[in-house]
Amino acid sequence: MNTAAATGSASCRFAHYFVVCGVDTETGLEPDDGAGEGFEHSPVRRSFKSKVLAHYPENTDRNPFNKDAVNMLCMPRGLSFRTQADRLDPQFHSFTISFDDGTRSYGFVHTFYEEVTSPQIITAMQTLCQMHHVEHHSSSLASSPSSSSSSASSPSTSSSFDPTRDTLYVSKALCLVTPLPFLQASRQFLVQLHQAVTSQTAPPLPLESYIHNILYEVPLPPPGRSLRFHGVQGPILCQRPGPGELPLGEYPLGDAFSLLGVDSMVKLLTCALLETQVLLYSSDYQRLMTVAEGINTLLFPFQWQHIYLPIISAPLHHLLDAPVPFLMGIQRRDGAQRSSLNLPHEANLCFVDIDNHCVEAPEDLPQFPDQTELIQELSEVLLQFGLPPQGGVIAKPTTASSSSPRLSSLVLEDLMEDRRNGNLGGEELAVLERLQALARRCGGGKMSDGGKTLGHVFEEEEEELKAAKLNIQLREVFAGRFAAMFGRYDDFVIHSALDLDSWLTNREGMFNFDKGSFLSVQPASHLHFLSRFLETSMFSSFVDGKVISRWADREPLQQLFDSRLERERLYDTGSEDSCSCLYRKCTTLFESGTVKVCILSRCQTIERRLLKADHTAIHPHLLDMRIGQGRHHPGYFPKLQADVLAQAQNTNKWSSRVTASRRSEPKRSTCVCQKTHTQISMQASRGVCLICYLFIQQKYTFARKNLRQSKLLDLTPQAITQTHREFVDGLLSECRLKTKRMLKERMGKESVELGQGEASITGLQENTLIHGLCDLLERTWGHGLQVKQGKSALWSHLLHYQAAQGKTEAPAESPGQNQRTVDDGALPLRGSLIQDMRFIQTMSEGLSDVGQARAWIHLALEKKILSQHLKELLTNQELLRDKCIKRDFACLSLGIPYRVVIIPMKKLSIAMATVDPWVCVSGELGDSGVRQIPKNTQEIFFQCKNLGRLSTLQLGQENSGLLAKCLIDCVMVYNEITGHTYKFPCGRWLGKGVGDGSLERVLIGQLVSPGAEEDAGRLTGTPPPELASPSQSVRTVLGSLGSRMPFVEVQEDMREAVNNLVKHFHKPEQERGNLTVLLCGEGGLVLCLEKFLLHGLKSNRLFQRNVFVWDFVEKAVASMETADQMGDLHGSTLTKGPPCDLLCHYVSTINASPRNIGKEGKFQLFVCLGIRDRLLSLWLPLLADCPLTARTYEDGALLRDRAAVHSLSRMLHTLNDFAITLETALVKGVDL
Repeated sequence: MNTAAATGSASCRFAHYFVVCGVDTETGLEPDDGAGEGFEHSPVRRSFKSKVLAHYPENTDRNPFNKDAVNMLCMPRGLSFRTQADRLDPQFHSFTISFDDGTRSYGFVHTFYEEVTSPQIITAMQTLCQMHHVEHHSSSLASSPSSSSSSASSPSTSSSFDPTRDTLYVSKALCLVTPLPFLQASRQFLVQLHQAVTSQTAPPLPLESYIHNILYEVPLPPPGRSLRFHGVQGPILCQRPGPGELPLGEYPLGDAFSLLGVDSMVKLLTCALLETQVLLYSSDYQRLMTVAEGINTLLFPFQWQHIYLPIISAPLHHLLDAPVPFLMGIQRRDGAQRSSLNLPHEANLCFVDIDNHCVEAPEDLPQFPDQTELIQELSEVLLQFGLPPQGGVIAKPTTASSSSPRLSSLVLEDLMEDRRNGNLGGEELAVLERLQALARRCGGGKMSDGGKTLGHVFEEEEEELKAAKLNIQLREVFAGRFAAMFGRYDDFVIHSALDLDSWLTNREGMFNFDKGSFLSVQPASHLHFLSRFLETSMFSSFVDGKVISRWADREPLQQLFDSRLERERLYDTGSEDSCSCLYRKCTTLFESGTVKVCILSRCQTIERRLLKADHTAIHPHLLDMRIGQGRHHPGYFPKLQADVLAQAQNTNKWSSRVTASRRSEPKRSTCVCQKTHTQISMQASRGVCLICYLFIQQKYTFARKNLRQSKLLDLTPQAITQTHREFVDGLLSECRLKTKRMLKERMGKESVELGQGEASITGLQENTLIHGLCDLLERTWGHGLQVKQGKSALWSHLLHYQAAQGKTEAPAESPGQNQRTVDDGALPLRGSLIQDMRFIQTMSEGLSDVGQARAWIHLALEKKILSQHLKELLTNQELLRDKCIKRDFACLSLGIPYRVVIIPMKKLSIAMATVDPWVCVSGELGDSGVRQIPKNTQEIFFQCKNLGRLSTLQLGQENSGLLAKCLIDCVMVYNEITGHTYKFPCGRWLGKGVGDGSLERVLIGQLVSPGAEEDAGRLTGTPPPELASPSQSVRTVLGSLGSRMPFVEVQEDMREAVNNLVKHFHKPEQERGNLTVLLCGEGGLVLCLEKFLLHGLKSNRLFQRNVFVWDFVEKAVASMETADQMGDLHGSTLTKGPPCDLLCHYVSTINASPRNIGKEGKFQLFVCLGIRDRLLSLWLPLLADCPLTARTYEDGALLRDRAAVHSLSRMLHTLNDFAITLETALVKGVDL
C-alpha cells in the first residue's frame, strides 16, 4: 500500500476549493430580490442574500473561482432564518459548473443552521418582524375589522420573532469543489466537519488542519485505484475507474429509477438523446442533481452539448426563454403549481415532475429502439436489487445525517482501518467484535452524536457497495444498447478532407457521415428514432471526433467506446443481418461467453477497490498557526485562519512521505490538449498540441459555445442581453443550415453523390429535416413570448393573426376586390395564409396545437410559399409587439423610438397655436434631453437611448408673451418598441399671467393599459390616486377652502404621506416604487404639506384668485431678513441661527433660479430640497414663530397651533434617517 501526496498543481488534487457561505454581519440583511417572495411573507420566512464568507485557495490556474456563481449554487434560495420552533436538520445537495473548455467541476454543499450572535442581525430581524406585524394588522383591519382583532392579538409564533423569547438561527453552507464527482467521499468529509463543530468535545486538530489536508495533500486517486484519506472523525475512501471502465459516476441511478420508474426514465433519456428541452422540477435540489447526472452518465458514449444547469435559482429563470436545447432544473416552491411557471416553450419541452413521478414528453416522440425489451431488462436488474420497476418510491431524504464511522476509541478506529484495508482475518474480526461489545459495556456505547456500532458501519458499506454495483449494471445495459445500434458506425464515416486545415475550413459544407447508407441497414422499427438522432449535435460532435482522430488522439469516451466495439467484434462470430438482428441482453452476453469480462468482473473490480485501499494520503497534521487560533466553540463554525489555507505548506517533514514510485512519474504536459484529453500519451501530446487546440476551439464553436456556464450565471443586464443575442444568433445559424440541408435533400444531390436512391430513406430523412425545421420555428416564435394559447407558440401566433385579420376584413368589400391578383400570377398572400389555416383547421380531426402548426408548415412547404407566409406574419408589427415582446430590457443601448402627445383641454385646444412647447422625458436610466415640439402641432416623434421605466416629464414653452398660454390636460408618451404607454396628468395652465405664471412644469407619470393608445384623452381604467400629478381641480379646491378644511383630515393626510416614505425605505430595493411619486404625486408629501400651510390662511379672494403658499413663504423670509437688519428679532420668539440663515438662503436661491417653474413649482422644490438636506423639520417652527404668521393666519390655523407644529416637526424629523436622492428633473438649475 502506497502513501501519496498532492503538493503539486491543482489539477491533480482531490479538491480545488473549500467555500463557506452565509450571512455577512458587516453588510447586514439584504433582501433577495430574485427569490420571488413578496412583502407579505414574514421576515423569518423570507430569503435574504447570502455572501461567500471565505474560500480557499484564492484561485487555481485552470479553474478560476467564480464567487457569484458558487454563492448562487451553494445557496440557491439565499439565506434562511429559523427559530427554535422550526426543524433545524442539515441538508445536502450538489451542483456542477461547466467551463469554457468543456470541463466540469462539481460542488458538494452541506447546509446547516447556526445560532445568530450578531446584535445587528437580531435587531434588524426584530424590526422587520414588527413592521410586518403592523402592516399585516393594518391590512387586516381594513379588510375585516371584526376578525382581525383576534388574529392580530395572537400572531403565529412560527412566523414571528421575539428576541426575549426566541433563538434565531441562520443557514450556513460548507462547500467542497472537486474536479470529479466524488459524491460519497465529499459528503462524508463535510458531514464529519460539521459534526466536529457541533460536538461538545474539540477535534484532535484544528479544523484548518483537515481543510488544508484535503485541499493540498490529498491527491486524485490514480485511474483504476482507490485512495484513503482522513476526515475529522474517521477514514474516508474514494475510488476512480480504470482506463477500460466507464467514467466515474457516483450519483445513485437506483434513486433516479425509484423516483421516476423505468418507463419514465427511458422516455426521459429518449428526449435527452433527441436534444429536446428538458426541465426538471422538484422541491429537493439533490433530486434535481441526481436525475440530471443520472441521465448524463447514461448517454455514454455521447455527451450533452447544450445548456446544462441542473439547478437554477429564481434570477436565472430567464434562461427558460432560451430558444435552444437545455437540461435545467428548478425548485418547486411550497404549494406552487406548474401553471405558475409560465413556460414559453412547450412544443418541444420534456417536463419532468420528479416529486409526482411523471414525465411529460413532447408530442410525436419516437420510441427508443427495442424499448419494450430494454424496459424488461432494466426491470429485471432493479428487481435483483430489491427496487420496484414502476417507480414512485421516495428516495432517502437528503438531510446530511449519514456519516462515516465514528468510533469511541482510537484503538478501535485503527482496527477498523486495518479491516477496511483487508489486513484482518476471520479470527481477528471476531476479536474486533468482542472489543466493540466490551467498549459498549464499559461506556463506549455512549458515543457522541453520529456514532455508529460496527454493525451499522458494515451495513453502510454494504449499501454503498450495492449502489455502486447497481450503477454499473444499469450503465452497462445502456452502453450495450448503443454498442448494438452503432457497432459499425465507423464504416459510414466519410473522410473527404486531405488535412486538418481543409477540413476545418470547409466543415460547414461537408458531410462526415453517410446517413442514408447507415439508415438503409437498420431495422425498420428503429428508423424513426435514428433518423432524428443522426441530426443532433451530440452525434455530430461524436462523428467529428472520429474524423479528427486521423490527426490527433481520440477523446477518452470515444476511445473507450471504440475499444469495446473492437473487443466485441472479436467474440462476435455471428453473421446476422443488422436489419433483423434480435435484442440481446447484457446478461445473455455474459452467460454465452461473448464478453467474458462484461459485468461480473467490473463489479468485482469496484468491490475490491471499495474494500481495500490501494493508496493512503498524508494524515492531517498541525500547521504553523498563530497562538489562540483554532479554538473550539460548540455549535459555531469558526473563522478560519486564512494565511495557512491560502497556499500549500511544503515542508520536508511531509513531502518526504511521497513514495518513490510517485516521484518517478513523468511530468505531465501542460499543453492545451491536456484540458480535454486526460489520458494522451506524452509522445502523442507533443506532436498534436496545435491540432488539439484547433480542434477544441472549432468543436465548441460548432456547439455555439453553450457550455460557457460562467456567462449564463452572470446576472448583470448586459450579460443577460448578450446571452439572449447569442441564443438568437445561434438559432438563425441553425435555421440557415437546416434549410440548406433540406434543399440539397430535395434536389437529391446527396443521394446521387453517395450512390443511394431509395425513395423511402430519402423521404424519411426529408421528413426528419422538416420536423427539425418545425422545432426551429417553434423556438423562434417562442422566444420572448408573453401571451400564448396552448403549447404551440407558432400556432398561437397564427390564431391571433387570424383573429386580427378577421376584424379588418369584417367591413363589406367592394365587388371587384375578390378578383384582384398579383402581377406574377400568384394568389394574394393574405388570402393564401388564411386559407391554409382554415384548411388545416377543417382537416385537423383532433390534432393538437403542435400538430396543426406542423401540418401548416408541411402544407406551405408543399406549395412552396412558406417564406411568403412567414414574411406576412412578420410584417404585422403591431401583433408582434402586443403578443410577443412586452419586455423592457434595462440594458439596451440602441435607439428606442418614443412618441409624445400633448393633450390640451378640449374647449381650449385652439390655444395650442399660441405656444411653442418643449418636453424632456426622464426615466430610471436617464433623460431624453430637451425636445422641441414643432409649432402648430401637438406631438413629436424622436429616438434616444433606452430610458427604462419613465417617471417624470418636464413640459415648458419658449414663448413668454401674455397671449402664449394653454391649459394642458395631460401628456402621453408611447414606447414604440415595448408598446408601453405613460400618462403624465397636468390639469394646469402653462403661460404668464394665468395660474401661478409657470412656463415650465414637472409632471409625474403613470403606466396605463395599452387601450389608452387608441384614445389618448381617456383612460380605460381609473389609475391609482397616488400616481397622478396634482391636478388643477385639487389646487382650486385647496385655494378656496381656507379654514374650512377639516383639522383632523389634514393631519391624517400628513401622517399617511410620511408613513409611506418610511415604508418605502424599509422595503427591499426591488419592491420600492418611485420616490418622486411619494414626494410630488397625488397624496404626496408636497401636496399634504401645502394643505397644512393653507389651513386658516387669510385671503380676500377677490375674483376667486387662487392662493399660493409660496407667497406666504416669500413674505415670511422677507420679514425675517428685514427684522434681522433692524434688530427686532429679540422681541419675538424667533431666534437667529443657522436654520434661519439657511431658510433665507434656500428661498433666495430658488427665486434666483433661471427656470420659470411658477409658484407651485418653487414650493415643490423648496419642500424637496428641505427634506433632502434634513432641514424641513427645522424650518416649520421658524415659519410658525414668524411675526407675519399671526397677521396672515386665522386663530384656528394649524400653523398657529404649537402642538400641531411640534407633531409635524417630529414626523418630518423621522425622515432624517434616510438618504433621499432627488431626480435631476426636480432640482435642475438650482445649485444647493
